[in-house]
Amino acid sequence: MARSNRVAANLGQGRVRVTAIKGRTIGGGQQATKSLRRIAPMLLIGTVLGGLPGMVQAQAVAPAPMPDGPLVAPLPGSGIVRSVNVAGSQRLEPDTVRSYIKLKAGDPYTRETLDQALKDLYATELFADVQIRDDAGALTIQIRENPVINRIVLEGNKRLKDEKIRPEIRLAPRQIFTRSKARADVARIIELYRRQGRFAATVEPKMVQLDQNRVDIVFEINEGAKSKVRQINVIGNKAFDAGELRSEMATKESRFYRFFSSGDSYDPDKLAYDQQKLRQFYLTNGYADFRVISAVAELTPDKRDFIITYVIEEGDRYKFGDIGAESEIRDIKPDTLKALIRIKKGDWYNAKLVEDTVDGITETTGLLGFTPDVRPDFVRDKDALTMSVTFKVNDSPRVYVESININGNTHTKDKVIRREFRLTEGDAFNSFRVKRSRDRIQSLGYFQEKLEIEQKPGSAPDRVVLEANVEEKSTGELQVSAGFSSLEKFIVDLSIRERNFMGKGQEIRASVNYSSYSKSIEAGFTEPYLFDKNIAIGGDIFRRDYNSFNYINNNDRQTTYEQTTTGFQIRLGVPLTEYVSLALRYGLSFDDVSLDKNTFYYDTDGDGDAECDPLLAGRYLCDAIGKRTTSSIGYSLVFDNLNNRVRPSRGQRVILSQDFAGVGGSVKYIRTRLNGDKYWNVGSGFIFSLGGEGGAILPLGGSSGAGVDAVRLTDRFFLGEPQMRGFDIRGIGPRVKRVYLDGTEYSDDALGGRYYYRGRAELEIPLGSGAREMGLRPSLFLDVGSVFGVKKPNPTATFVDTDGDGIVDPIVRPVRDTAGNPLYLIPAGQTNAGTYTTCATGQIASGGTICSGTVANTAATNSITPFTEEFLGNTWKPRVSVGFGVNWNSPFGPFRIDIAKALVKHKGDDTKLFTFNVGTQF
Repeated sequence: MARSNRVAANLGQGRVRVTAIKGRTIGGGQQATKSLRRIAPMLLIGTVLGGLPGMVQAQAVAPAPMPDGPLVAPLPGSGIVRSVNVAGSQRLEPDTVRSYIKLKAGDPYTRETLDQALKDLYATELFADVQIRDDAGALTIQIRENPVINRIVLEGNKRLKDEKIRPEIRLAPRQIFTRSKARADVARIIELYRRQGRFAATVEPKMVQLDQNRVDIVFEINEGAKSKVRQINVIGNKAFDAGELRSEMATKESRFYRFFSSGDSYDPDKLAYDQQKLRQFYLTNGYADFRVISAVAELTPDKRDFIITYVIEEGDRYKFGDIGAESEIRDIKPDTLKALIRIKKGDWYNAKLVEDTVDGITETTGLLGFTPDVRPDFVRDKDALTMSVTFKVNDSPRVYVESININGNTHTKDKVIRREFRLTEGDAFNSFRVKRSRDRIQSLGYFQEKLEIEQKPGSAPDRVVLEANVEEKSTGELQVSAGFSSLEKFIVDLSIRERNFMGKGQEIRASVNYSSYSKSIEAGFTEPYLFDKNIAIGGDIFRRDYNSFNYINNNDRQTTYEQTTTGFQIRLGVPLTEYVSLALRYGLSFDDVSLDKNTFYYDTDGDGDAECDPLLAGRYLCDAIGKRTTSSIGYSLVFDNLNNRVRPSRGQRVILSQDFAGVGGSVKYIRTRLNGDKYWNVGSGFIFSLGGEGGAILPLGGSSGAGVDAVRLTDRFFLGEPQMRGFDIRGIGPRVKRVYLDGTEYSDDALGGRYYYRGRAELEIPLGSGAREMGLRPSLFLDVGSVFGVKKPNPTATFVDTDGDGIVDPIVRPVRDTAGNPLYLIPAGQTNAGTYTTCATGQIASGGTICSGTVANTAATNSITPFTEEFLGNTWKPRVSVGFGVNWNSPFGPFRIDIAKALVKHKGDDTKLFTFNVGTQF
């Protein structure tokens, strides 16, 4: 008697298609087996042909047959096992195969026990085909082992790269192939695509048969289109229209202008989030009984988009009733708590205000060393539609920090992270200090965003374990870039910076910059914790060459003065409180300000020593040139409670700085600055910020002459691009403008000022995850500011205006040689006619030193065209601009573009609509 099973399978469309063959008894078991053997090859051929398209795409032979379960031909009712033999094994030992079944020689068997033996063998998932033949008790197990995987191939995946998919695949080379693992891998890949919003994605696994019973597994992926949200319906809303409610949701309806956003892609996880957003919206507007009855997402028939429907019940709108406070902590009085409550009776109920009040009480009491349990007690009056709230501060039992665990830091040393914790082992647990610790660690900039410190139960009920799971990111920056800037034209920048040197939290940096108008080389080092004490120390050494400029006729850039600065600075910082720190510094620099002698110098008295000519350069530039030494000490008092110093979204920072120059050196002044910034997370990813700054610089000792400011040009404040967008570089403030009588500009030079102020309001606009990954951060802004307070230059000290009409009289001056001698032009008809000589009459013979001849030469002169000179822009009145800008961390370097319009300007200001920078830091 023979028992037989035949299975052929082809994997497709994420599921296994199985063709199974069963035999029927035709005149006995032997005849059934013969019939089965005649039919099986034809069915197998059909299976092979059916898989032909897959074979062509995978460039492979026919898919290998795969079993779907035991199928046993009818057998006699019972018998005794005389022997159990194994046939067809290649990798497995016969004894290993026999160990999988419960039959051995001498055991009785029935059709049911043989059927169970087949099931046991298939359950191992080691076999592609199994047959049990019975010859009067001599059982033969005919097996065909599952193939060994040679390699895994992915085809058709473009949106998800191999490195994203392969970690989800459990099948691996040199493993035995099983159909269940293939199905599981298909499900995981499809789930991966669904998380990307591609619900139409399909995966078809195929086998490529190789020699030695090996196979290649090919996952053919059809990614399909990204499933969008075609429509969002809201049913049951009365107080607010559907459009306003949709604006509160993270999920958005698909529109053509949302090409940078991923919010219009369907994500099932967002359904629960959006329900919570709806609930928050209604609870902040007084609807305390609001609830979402149902949220359903339906796939459109074409399987491309989803339609989401929310059914809601708004309920009644409530107002705040009586507001009170109770305290079980002896040292905290209810009257003290009431001062922290900003809720007023009669206002519309707002759950966010209640939550903020709880946080405020918790933080304030936490600063006093308490760990209270603050709970709002609500009393709802459905008739009067009021919600009374009593804030109860319970004295919860003290919980202590048992241990602090840090995971995930492979480069950063533990102590660098631990020193940012505001708690240590053994301290009483304080949720405010845990939050502050998280913000300080995040502000280091060493780890990925969304850092959280988990709280886990300790070894006893009054113990808690704090666990920080960090994910490190690159802290080293190597930038080699070349680019073009609207400010500095051609730019080459080489810089290296490591913000977490050797994992110790130290910063080391060096940079070399070269452009058409500036060159610099700098190096610096900062140790934030000197000798493991909370004392920061650092230093910089630098050399900077800068060419100032002005624009002639608003087009041609003309270099004016050149400034070379060489120096160093040493810094020291110590914290005074958790949020207040003091920074001290000492700097020494050597400045050399010069002008091009061929352009701006003239030998007035003929002594052979040319000097800066105010007619050519201007009085203020002539006063600025020279070599000076600046030796200064300074301090900064800083208040900073930003939640993240790298990309803040909440908190404020205020800095008061003063520098005193005159500790030796030749420059003496006192410079004071005050600046501050405040950030608000206004919801839905929008970040609003306000910033302001101002400063003054006053000379110490000494005096200045008429029309000469005692504060030198290079020490004054300047304002314009990039601080004031919408204006050109140094485009705001005092300036001297010279204009020829025909209206052509001769020069337009910024003078700077002793005083300045600047303010800004900016709203950062969130984009989808795709744009965030690209590093795109757009914003809307408003800038306001001014610089003023310089002494007016006195042109009458040098220029002549005979009739007082504001026009400098024509000036004719002799041309001199380098020794200061006046030059004469040899007239026509004479030897060397048209050339210059120092002889008033005649010429100097070749090789001689004495003039000879009686022919008079013409004195060589040059004239300065009459011009008007205006002193403009020296006013405190504000300039205002508005605009739109985008930051982009592009693959070829940081990129910033701004489009700004100057709304308020004053005479002399230089405006600029469009600015950009590529390939350099800004």
